[in-house]
Amino acid sequence: MKHYEVEILDAKTRDKLCFLDKVEPNATIAEIKNLFTKSHPQWYPARQSLRLDPKGKSLKDEDVLQNLPVGTTATLYFRDLGAQISWVTVFLTEYAGPLLIYLLFYFRVPFIYGPKYDFTSSKHSVVHLACICHSFHYIKRLLETLFVHRFSHGTMPLRNIFKNCTYYWGFAAWMAYYINHPLYTPPTYGDKQVKLALIIFLFCQLGNFSIHIALRNLRPAGSKTRKIPYPTKNPFTWLFLLVSCPNYTYELGSWIGFAIMTQCLPVALFSLVGFIQMTIWAKGKHRSYLKEFRDYPPLRSPIIPFLL
Repeated sequence: MKHYEVEILDAKTRDKLCFLDKVEPNATIAEIKNLFTKSHPQWYPARQSLRLDPKGKSLKDEDVLQNLPVGTTATLYFRDLGAQISWVTVFLTEYAGPLLIYLLFYFRVPFIYGPKYDFTSSKHSVVHLACICHSFHYIKRLLETLFVHRFSHGTMPLRNIFKNCTYYWGFAAWMAYYINHPLYTPPTYGDKQVKLALIIFLFCQLGNFSIHIALRNLRPAGSKTRKIPYPTKNPFTWLFLLVSCPNYTYELGSWIGFAIMTQCLPVALFSLVGFIQMTIWAKGKHRSYLKEFRDYPPLRSPIIPFLL
């Protein structure tokens, strides 16, 4: 069996960082990262991006050396991805924050609305319903993170958690301040508007959960296998017939329902910003599906059926 020699250069400076001798032809990029870490322990595998070209895409951990377009002396280029943090930790932090922050405003803890309102309760039933719905949403997200989601990537850059938490925590505080304010006024059309919004919210929450379960069942535990998601016997998954990322479609629907329920401008803005971000993610995922699977259903749109 012919062994490979692997030299690893800095993608920016082209300085040689490491030379690996007698590497097995069937070695994976993950194994090469582990070998690289032995000589540079400050760059643990999750921080490493190895590429065939300095400005090219990162190689996947499961890529096999002998299957790459390289000679028996392979040159790989290294980029430091920065300090990493697990996706589970990121999601738990992102979602626990809004849950707790909203409750601080709901219970009107001191220094928010003034001394005479400390620990008072709103006289409007929609305020209490909104708190239940908001709390349910984030408790659901926390439980899904712990027991449902299977992540294709174990970590993400630590710096991203500050950006993400600013978004989730900041909007939660802004929404909660107005919805739980002593001067808050209920929706224009009263109970009818609230009940319609609650139906939309619950329907979309069930849909979102159903899609997450379907996606989980598509990927065996400990695997990074990617398959085309198809509708199951669960009617909520039938949206897969029309969109690639129905979990985002249902997520958007949930927040639209919450915005109608509370008739609160910050909620509408949160929904709009979330829609823009989810559309970017959905388009990226849709493109990767089309690129990876030749038989991918042509009728599907990324997030909104027939439109977007």
